[in-house]
Amino acid sequence: MTNNHLARLSASLGYVFRQEGLLRQALTHRSYSAQHNERLEFLGDSVLNCTIAKALYDTFPNLPEGTLSRMRANLVKQDTLAEIAIQLKLGDYMLLGEGELKSGGFRRPSILADTLESIFGAVFLDAGFDAAQAVVLRQFQPVIAGIDPNASGKDAKTRLQEWLQAKRHPLPDYRLSGTRGEAHDQIFVVACHIPALGITTQGQGRSRRAAEQEAALAVLKQVGEIK
Repeated sequence: MTNNHLARLSASLGYVFRQEGLLRQALTHRSYSAQHNERLEFLGDSVLNCTIAKALYDTFPNLPEGTLSRMRANLVKQDTLAEIAIQLKLGDYMLLGEGELKSGGFRRPSILADTLESIFGAVFLDAGFDAAQAVVLRQFQPVIAGIDPNASGKDAKTRLQEWLQAKRHPLPDYRLSGTRGEAHDQIFVVACHIPALGITTQGQGRSRRAAEQEAALAVLKQVGEIK
């Protein structure tokens, strides 16, 4: 990995490491080296949870603890982290062993999410909590800004499932319609079928789950649950 690679990633993160070795370690999977990122991930997870909790507390001053907890859980879960990692193109920078490379580890949600948390931990060690918090917020602010407080922190798929169950309709059927782009930068297209209502919608995203969420959101808009 060249210094130019690290410089590009630093620009995306909005942070330049004083100790560049910490960033390299954060990008190193255990399959590649004994000096890997798992301990940094441990730190980054704590930084992430605290930062998101404070951001939600400040952004939604009237929401109760239970709702804030559900929102935080939705934001810090693997799928959300993987989506942000994909936007940062972390798969282009990660150091993986040969086996993980061949099996597509650079696009596996669990590895992407763990690597992102490791980077947060690396920033914390490099410059302290305030710097790490700023990096987290830079990546999560657009997601937080898009939260609908009336949705109680539930994502579109959960809301659609609950709506259908309340109406005594079968659950939706999500099917992958296709993909576009190169393996390291794919766009997934998913169709959401609800035969009982004669509704089929389509969503797309940088992961299958993101495409499913978009398709579910389209259904909710179509049935008038979301304006």
